[in-house]
This record gives sequence, structure tokens and C-alpha cells, in this order.
Amino acid sequence: MRSLKIGMLASAMALSAGLAQAGEIAVIVKTTSSNFWQNVNKGAQAAIDAQSEHTFSFDGPATESAVADQVNLVENAINRGVAGIVLAPSDPEALAPAVKRAFESAIPVVIIDSALTESAEGTYQSFLSTDNCAAGEEVAKRMIAEAGTEGKVAVMSYVAGVGSEIGRVGCFSDYLEANSDLEIVGPYYSQSQMATALNQTTDILASNPDLVGIFGANEPTAVGMGRAIMQAGKAGELVVLGFDGNEDLQQFVRDGLMEATAVQGSFAMGEMGVNAVIDILSGETVEPFIDTGVVLVDQENIDTDEAKSVLY
Repeated sequence: MRSLKIGMLASAMALSAGLAQAGEIAVIVKTTSSNFWQNVNKGAQAAIDAQSEHTFSFDGPATESAVADQVNLVENAINRGVAGIVLAPSDPEALAPAVKRAFESAIPVVIIDSALTESAEGTYQSFLSTDNCAAGEEVAKRMIAEAGTEGKVAVMSYVAGVGSEIGRVGCFSDYLEANSDLEIVGPYYSQSQMATALNQTTDILASNPDLVGIFGANEPTAVGMGRAIMQAGKAGELVVLGFDGNEDLQQFVRDGLMEATAVQGSFAMGEMGVNAVIDILSGETVEPFIDTGVVLVDQENIDTDEAKSVLY
């Protein structure tokens, strides 16, 4: 029923917007200051380069916690009459009214990375994301395999309540609790600030010298965490797992500081997100959920084609 409803809404909006109407597709992400989101930008550009009708813009606030700024960016896109929006919402509740307004203005919206609140269902046409719960469970399985089933594991998270965080960190923690006797320390929230994560991790390492593992749940958090472990001289003393795949995290894996990092298909999010909007504008039906995948990158597979396709 949900799939049918979204498909019908997509078709109706495409008709009211004008089939194959050329125009601007606004790609609005959580922040422009992260390599992850810049890789989304590259994917969006690739989708635009493959056709000649539509243009695109790329924008986001200075930080992921600047939610009001992101709301304003969506409102501005609606006000200037864009053809469609690709949105990575920083807050599942706060962005819902703006997305509803886009729907009422006959502007199709495709959500990427993090889900909106359930109350927003029916106001957007598709959700493209890593299955963050499944990804969190995969990281938890790796933690148990490497660290064993007893001891303390610290969880370094980013912004509380964000859709991706709820699935990623929640399912990681739930899996550990259900399948081991590992004690979770945290989660601690960095607000996606590398320096904050570094300071938090430094404090946690000092106050919990018996940690057997630690998980950094997104790029800036994992980078700050890794640098703190290196500065504390703790590399190799505990199992370190990350999330995302920029050059810093790749080097941590190559150096053996980090056992593995789970990497999303960020390029695919941008490319597939823009293509989904283009399909809607052309009157085609898109799937309500599109999984953009995750790869657990470690020393064994970091130079494979599969890993190279998601690292950035």
C-alpha cells in the first residue's frame, strides 16, 4: 500500500510540475564541510552530466548541527521554484514541514542518507540510503569477532536523533547487547565535530583504560577518535572500528590503527538521488526505498575495486 501511495503521489506531482520540465535540481546536504558530502556532490554532478535538460545546485550549512540553516536552504529552494530537491535531512522532525511545503508546491523531493519522521510519509517520493541498521549490525559482528564477548566498548556517535544515527548506533548497540556480554560506554555525541570527538575520546581512554573496543559512527567522529587513540599511544591495544571512508580513515586502516571502517556509497547517493528526481519529472515511477549499500573496508580488501568504488 505504501509503495502504491508513493508511486501515485510521484505521478501526480510529475504531472502538476510538467513532464520532463527542465529546471534546477537542488541538492541540499547536512554540511558542505565534509568529504563524504562532497562525494555526494560528485555523484550528483555525474548524473547531471549524463543528460542535458536539468541543472543542479549543491548546498548545505556549515555544520550538521545547524539545522535551522538547512531548513532555510530548503525554503529558499522552494521560493525560487526549483524543479526538484534531493535532501539529506539533518533533523527528522525539523525538516518535515519544509518538505511538506515542497510537496504542496508540486516540487518532488527525494530524501537521502537519513530518514524523515514517519509523519512526513507521503510528502516525498523516495528514500535512498544505506540500511543503517544492517550496517550497524555488521560493525557489531566485526567488533565481537575481533574483541570477543566480554569487556567495555565505547560508542562515539555524532548527532543524537538523526535518522542515520538512530539506525547505525542503535542497531550496533542492540546487537552487542543481544549477542555478547560487552558493556557499552556511551554513546557520546560529537555533533559531527572532529575536535570534539578527539577530546571526548581522549577523556574516555584516560577514564577507561580497560576498553577492549571503540566505534566511531561517522567521518568526523571516527577521524577525531583515531587521532586521539594515536596521540594516547593506544594504537593496537583495542579494536577500533569506524564509519565512512575519507583519506584519514583509509590511512588508519592501512596503518593498522583501525581494524575496519564501514563505507557508504556516497557517490551513489548523489547520482541515484538526482536520477530519481529526473525520473519523477519524466513521469516515471521510482521505488519508495533504494539501498545504496555499505562496504566494510579493512587491510585485506582496501585495494579492491569494490572498496575503491566507495572510498573518497
